[in-house]
Amino acid sequence: MIHPLTPLSAGEIYNAVQLLKSLPKFTSSTRIISITLIEPLKQQVLAASQQAALHRKACAVCFDNARNRAFTVELNLTKSECMAVTDAPDGSQPTMSIDEQIECEQVVLHSPMFAAALKRHYGDVNPALVMVDIWSAGNYGDAEDSHRRLARPLCFLRTDPTDNGYARPLEGIRPVVDLNAMEVIRVEEFGSWPLPPQEANYAASRVKKKRQGIKPLVIEQSEGPSFTLEGSSLSWQNWSLVVGFNAREGLTIHDVRYDDHGRLRPILYRASLTEMVVPYGDPRPTQARKNAFDVGEYGMGMCANSLRLGCDCVGYITYLDAHLCDSRGKALKIPNAICIHEEDYGILWKHTDRRIPDCPEVRRSRRLVVSSVSTVENYEYGFFWYFYQDGNIEFQIKLTGVLSLGAAHPDESLPYGSVIAPLLYAPNHQHFFNVRLHFNLDGYRNTVQQIDVLADPPGPENPFHNAFRAHATDLQSEAQAKAQLNPQSMRTWKIINPLSKNAVGQPVGYKFFPGDNAVPLAPKDAWWRKRAGFVNNHVWVTPFAVEEKFAAGDYPNQSSGGDGLERWVQKDRNIANEDIVFWYTFGHTHIPRPEDYPVMPAAYIGFLLKPNGFFDSNPANDLPAFSEGTLKQSCSHC
Repeated sequence: MIHPLTPLSAGEIYNAVQLLKSLPKFTSSTRIISITLIEPLKQQVLAASQQAALHRKACAVCFDNARNRAFTVELNLTKSECMAVTDAPDGSQPTMSIDEQIECEQVVLHSPMFAAALKRHYGDVNPALVMVDIWSAGNYGDAEDSHRRLARPLCFLRTDPTDNGYARPLEGIRPVVDLNAMEVIRVEEFGSWPLPPQEANYAASRVKKKRQGIKPLVIEQSEGPSFTLEGSSLSWQNWSLVVGFNAREGLTIHDVRYDDHGRLRPILYRASLTEMVVPYGDPRPTQARKNAFDVGEYGMGMCANSLRLGCDCVGYITYLDAHLCDSRGKALKIPNAICIHEEDYGILWKHTDRRIPDCPEVRRSRRLVVSSVSTVENYEYGFFWYFYQDGNIEFQIKLTGVLSLGAAHPDESLPYGSVIAPLLYAPNHQHFFNVRLHFNLDGYRNTVQQIDVLADPPGPENPFHNAFRAHATDLQSEAQAKAQLNPQSMRTWKIINPLSKNAVGQPVGYKFFPGDNAVPLAPKDAWWRKRAGFVNNHVWVTPFAVEEKFAAGDYPNQSSGGDGLERWVQKDRNIANEDIVFWYTFGHTHIPRPEDYPVMPAAYIGFLLKPNGFFDSNPANDLPAFSEGTLKQSCSHC
């Protein structure tokens, strides 16, 4: 039986498209932006006896270019009927479709207006070798930003069709495209810059001298993997979960449970990346408008890669395909969009008793990896969910790809970025991500505690000045829960279930450990930040609401801001002993360096969920000692 949270199949996408096309509101000027599963309510999903009766439903986000109007359609796929059609608020601009990105590039390349500007600035270059990256126009207070569907592409020049075009930015010219009319409405010109002189190719076929002496490293599982996959339902080492995927969020994780000695205990009901923003820090006219909301403007799932064995994943790999559609309803399959495999992860635990010589006890750690990688024009983002044998859950984003580059004049002082090659410049920028964690820790009534570790003051009870303790604050309301990281108090958060007690009589819990982070350097009235209110706090907690899915709201593209978390928490709802959602914003500040060029080594950012009183003891104490059967290297034990 299909799990009710399984992503829509190719057949279901096709049926949804046919239902949409039968609606009077759907015309030749209508684009399908996305079709996503309407997930049943948690209570319905967790009631196994009801699963067979749950209907499969979908929500389609559509956009009418002729009306410049977005609308949503709710569909019952089981009954083949439309349930509701709802117009989005005036001015709402949904995610740019993959078709629009392709069409926009072609419109620029065939624009006489752009060709004339190209010739004025760069002479008789071949327009066919221009590379056009679509960028949303954002919103900077101009009337057109709120009333037209716009793109402000960045353009680059290749020397041949497979050249790294980012090495030669066309700094002085910026086409502006009306995506509804699909035409270049003007080309903005900012002055003249020389083309950077050096090639910078990174493709293996174009790197002339390669490193030698790398011996084979073989990862082998002759008996197959230790996990099982049925449809999208995944089981491994006491873990069970459902792997999801959609056009906007990309990879999603659902219904995470742990088999604790025969008791299947729920932990995390849904986890996903809800939004991200990349603001650039150069105020010059050619760079000042650069920021990208890669989830809400482009669709992280729509930009997903087809992963390849030996490149993106190594070992015994199982893949899942993603089934989407383009804006005209044509089936769009992304083969191998999700990779599932196991990794050795070093020592899990060890102890050597000096009284028992030559008999150490050690267990190696193994983790399950569920991953996806998306390319949003120049940048790659790898999304990795790790599940460990000791109950840990980790989320890691790997940032790589190519810097978004500009040109520099000879001997020009550029304080807002770095010169990384002759006449080539990379502006400073930040990446902010927001993850939505809908908990279900031993049941759906949970409470979040803020944990601050503080030293006791000197006094009679602390004569050696060595005392410190963890202070737990039960968060009662949305306003109280808004918080920043605090390294002075080693601040963490703990999700507990007051109704479920562990062996020592305390509420069971999982602790949230933040990783590397940053704060936004732009003030709150910066145009990009008005749309990205989620960056104003590292942590937010809300009670679950069906409609509250995306941290910057449903339509951040070209919005004037004020939607999403910033708006929702104004209600200041109760969050104690409730069905809660924990939202985490984390950032990476990138001051570019020459070593980031021509392609960037991966940077890592993420967080860890660690059992804290959830189990009665170390859940990995039952792991067998490794032998020839589990590791291709002998390990002697007493």
